[in-house]
Amino acid sequence: MSHARAPHPTRRGILAAGGALGLGAVLAACGDEDAKNGGSGDGTTAAGSGPWKFTDDRERTVELDTVPANIVAFTGVGAALYDYGIRVKGVFGPTRTSDGKPDVQAGDMDISEVTVLGNVWGSFNVEKYAALDPDVLITTTFDADGTLWYVPEESRGTIAKLAPSVAVSAYDRKLDVALGRMLELAKSLGADVRSSRITAAKERFDRAAARLRAAAKAHPGITVMAGSASQDLFYVSGTNLSLDLEYFKALGVNLVEPPEKAKAEGGGWFESLSWENADTYPADIIMMDDRSSAIQPADITEGTWKKLPAVRAGQVIPRSPEPILSYDKCVPLLENLAEAIEKAKKTA
Repeated sequence: MSHARAPHPTRRGILAAGGALGLGAVLAACGDEDAKNGGSGDGTTAAGSGPWKFTDDRERTVELDTVPANIVAFTGVGAALYDYGIRVKGVFGPTRTSDGKPDVQAGDMDISEVTVLGNVWGSFNVEKYAALDPDVLITTTFDADGTLWYVPEESRGTIAKLAPSVAVSAYDRKLDVALGRMLELAKSLGADVRSSRITAAKERFDRAAARLRAAAKAHPGITVMAGSASQDLFYVSGTNLSLDLEYFKALGVNLVEPPEKAKAEGGGWFESLSWENADTYPADIIMMDDRSSAIQPADITEGTWKKLPAVRAGQVIPRSPEPILSYDKCVPLLENLAEAIEKAKKTA
């Protein structure tokens, strides 16, 4: 994905699922995930007290006797569903910062009301997951194989036996398409997608998209670069796989694009540069990764960073490489970029 590091970084906190207290008995009663899944279907059924059916972006159909009540989700998915009035019981993925505050990917969720199964890559407490008696696990996927995001490879099989999974693709598609899919999923789970709150958010998103398109058209010479910082490397994201960048490009934004060969090490998502080479690509605006896993602009001490024209001009804005897929949360992403382009001075 458009990530500050490889799509599959070294996993930490590996779980030995076989040692979880009492888990064996639970698994024996659950059976394999495939037993709960049907073949390909035609989408969703209306939420209610009756059967539930949803075909995800892996073309896998999950069918249950009732609409899921015990939902466990990747943190960002839980945050999106929260905006649509759907509450999850448990989350996994970046949820709390080191000082205990909600992570940026938690959105408006009250994290004190959810069970956090894992807060970092590779961490997923299978025993706690089993105790939640999950009906379904929902996450995103960032590759063509449909790999479940933030579900550790080491315990994937064990996790799959406890509940069926649903994945919304965040791979090689535009933001508006992924937003539509998340809305479909929320509707199937009981969201009133015709409510004034949701329709107003969708209208704001459409207006923000129109504003960004107009800004890009009026300022075609303004170049925008998507970056991310780590201690040793500066990452420049490509636009061909990322939800947000593909969408921004379709709206006419003039985005920096590293050569395909340069992005190969990053799986096609990004190019890794030493800090000495952080000035490889000229840009008038730099959008920087806002996730807690990345060093934030105010904390970057590298001299080459401070000398970049966009930095010196104060033309650095945040970017959400893993956007919360609700219209409400994506409106600011478009508005902030539109405003930056409208006000930007040519520096490169």
